[in-house]
Amino acid sequence: MTTPYYEAIQLIERLHRYFLDVVKVELDRSNTQDINNVQTMILHSIGHDELTVGELTLRGYYLGSNVSYNVKKMVENGYLDQARSVHDKRSIRVKLTEKGMALHGVIDTMFKTHEENLAGTALSDERLKETSDTLKMLERFWNSQVSFGGL
Repeated sequence: MTTPYYEAIQLIERLHRYFLDVVKVELDRSNTQDINNVQTMILHSIGHDELTVGELTLRGYYLGSNVSYNVKKMVENGYLDQARSVHDKRSIRVKLTEKGMALHGVIDTMFKTHEENLAGTALSDERLKETSDTLKMLERFWNSQVSFGGL
């Protein structure tokens, strides 16, 4: 018998994979083949900002080594520009190029289309807010387990 807690964990993992599949379909639809779905979500997290890899890790909850590799690939494929920080020479700052901004727009449009398609379904703004609130509570719980040695 599974518990509600374990069922929620499995559902979160499954939804994450499904969402990455949705992003992959959008990349295929836009004939974008030189960036993967995970890199696309990192790119979207950067948005209009200029960030370090460390800030990306904190903001997007990506693993540091994966972010470094993915940033390198996105620079190679022309989605990101990188430069050493003028204040801290050890730090590399990244920002979207024009190509990166164009893909950011594609993903923004996808999100807006999804929101429009939700209208009239059982997935109301109120239900989505309640779900987000519950997930934030779970996030705080997991953070407390890691931060305070609860594991």
